[in-house]
Amino acid sequence: MNVQPDPRNGARERGVALITVILIVALAASMAAFMAWQQQIWVRQVENLRDQAQAQAVARAAIDWARAVLADDARNNNVDHLGEKWASVLAPLPVENGQVTGSVADQQGLFNLNNLVRNGKASQTDLAIFQRLLELLALPVNLANAVVDWIDADSETTYPGGAEDFDYLAMDPSYRAANRMMVEVGNLYRVKGFAPEMVERLRPFVTALPEPTPVNVNTAPAEVLAALFQDMSLGDAKALVEARKSSYFQDQADFRAHLPATKVTQIRDNDFSVNSRYFMVTSLANFGRAQSGYKALLARQGEKWPVVVWKKTN
Repeated sequence: MNVQPDPRNGARERGVALITVILIVALAASMAAFMAWQQQIWVRQVENLRDQAQAQAVARAAIDWARAVLADDARNNNVDHLGEKWASVLAPLPVENGQVTGSVADQQGLFNLNNLVRNGKASQTDLAIFQRLLELLALPVNLANAVVDWIDADSETTYPGGAEDFDYLAMDPSYRAANRMMVEVGNLYRVKGFAPEMVERLRPFVTALPEPTPVNVNTAPAEVLAALFQDMSLGDAKALVEARKSSYFQDQADFRAHLPATKVTQIRDNDFSVNSRYFMVTSLANFGRAQSGYKALLARQGEKWPVVVWKKTN
């Protein structure tokens, strides 16, 4: 007896073969799409790395631009004021596939926190200046003693408001007082008594420089000028700031001539100046999807190019 093949079996086999082909094609298409996606990611990563490298290079170049400007300024005059080229913000400068901007700020127009300790001991004159500045800014005056203890090398607590290792080791987490000069204003975050909002309130008026420095009266804000004098009002200081807009102070004698009569003899010559050595440079560069910024403290050394004291990403 002959059995005839069921035509439906052939149809099923062809159907299975077709489904198998479709699955193989779908799998191949998925693999191709995945490989293309991976390649796109790789290309994007390469582009991002390229843009980031270019942004970093241009941002660093902006620091060298500032060094050149400051060196040229030193060759031309020995007075620093806010009407000079270095004091103007660099407008966004187009570069291929991006832009760069930068600014230079005189750090000696601010109160140097490291002035508080000189030759290993608290400087009472500078301490009084800082206390007046704190008072003008409606901040606790006793914070000044905490900064002194943070900087000085001894372990004796300055009262009221001071703090040494014993106080910091009782904190959670615990740490020790630095007992050395501050590197930047952000170090205040670790000093006992300084809440973040206090540091930010103080930041526009203080700096941390690697040596004692006088205040440049041509660039100092009114609050810092007022703090230099025991009896000067903030209104008097604002009048000095307004006066220098039309004519900057040529030398110390010129500044003293503009002081209210009762304040002329109440400041030491080494407490103020009309020129500066230390400047802060801030640069920012954008390339494609990447952005890079730097902040650098420069120390000018005569007519030579200023040296970079420290530099960090911003």
